Amino acid sequence: MTLLRNPKQRKLLFSAGLSWMFDAMDVGMISFVVAALAKDWNLGPEQIGILTSINSVGMAVGAAAAGILADRFGRKPILLWTLLIFSAASGLSAFATGFTILCVLRFIAGFGLGGELPVASTLVSESMPAQERGRAVVLLESFWAVGWIASALIAFFIIPDYGWRIAFGIGAVPALYALYLRRAIDDSPKFAEIKKAPVSLKKRIATVWSPEYRRSTIMLWILWFTVVFSYYGMFLWLPTVMVLKGFSLVKSFEYVLIMTLAQLPGYFTAAYFIEKFGRKFVLVIYMLFTAVSAAWFGNATTEGMLMAAGICLSFFNLGAWGGMYAYTPELYPTAIRSTGAGLATSFGRIGGIIAPLLVGVLVGKSMAIGSIFMLFFVTIIIGALAVLFLGKETKGTELL
Repeated sequence: MTLLRNPKQRKLLFSAGLSWMFDAMDVGMISFVVAALAKDWNLGPEQIGILTSINSVGMAVGAAAAGILADRFGRKPILLWTLLIFSAASGLSAFATGFTILCVLRFIAGFGLGGELPVASTLVSESMPAQERGRAVVLLESFWAVGWIASALIAFFIIPDYGWRIAFGIGAVPALYALYLRRAIDDSPKFAEIKKAPVSLKKRIATVWSPEYRRSTIMLWILWFTVVFSYYGMFLWLPTVMVLKGFSLVKSFEYVLIMTLAQLPGYFTAAYFIEKFGRKFVLVIYMLFTAVSAAWFGNATTEGMLMAAGICLSFFNLGAWGGMYAYTPELYPTAIRSTGAGLATSFGRIGGIIAPLLVGVLVGKSMAIGSIFMLFFVTIIIGALAVLFLGKETKGTELL
């Protein structure tokens, strides 16, 4: 699998990938921190759901705002500002003295996180040749797994001995990286072409919903909602679910780390298949297997079944994420690309707000874990069908 003979393109992919990794590390940290916070601050399931959801509220607002701003001011400056916002808020979270203050800081961190992701994927997508564009964006997404693995390692080795505040403090490191990015990467060449004739916000939003793009927009909003709903509902609760199934906190961190490692081959196989068989193939197949894995995980009765199902869940779910990020920017022209991607991402983040809250309520009502995960099974199937029947293939097409 050859990729990017151009050194400048490789540098952009790696540089944007590291910022993506820091995002994932911060999001992943929450899933581990809440399990520790639940013990330190005596938080109930509903409060855990609020804390995990407030991050997604910020991500929803950030995705829409950054997407709109990136079509007006450029991909690079908005990428840098969102990176600074989330890293500053994450570092300050280490000094939170109460639940309310932590929720406010997590909202701000989420704003930066949610804004950075669609802008980074748009920047990489617009800077790559058509025959390698999809693969490059999936590989960009693979840095998410590296960030999750880093957060799992921090959770396993640091949180039990040094506490959750140190884990949040590490989240301030990306602020220094933003200074490097400012000099290391260039803005999108596609954006440079339309910079002199910017399109008004009203016209951009109208175009996203115009007859030409309405079908793609509806498909993307369903896709993003179902994938984000299922991901945040399942993965932010994984350590806590493991504890509910009878494992110790440290043991649950260890198992989730092993499951997280399966994300990398999920991305790499998706990166291979996306240019060989197309975007729709990867999304539909990986989402269907994610649905099966969710049902399996929720109803696992032995330690071995739990691990095997969790590994499959990580493998296929994150492969689908890679396909989704590659697919989304390709469905809009340059003048509205970041706006369209940002709005779809923002709508999807609503699923990330609802799911952790819903799981918290259902766990609080003593609903069986198996029944909760069957809800995710149905949700993911709906997303796969939307892509199958409403999506158009973009493999090998030049960006407008």
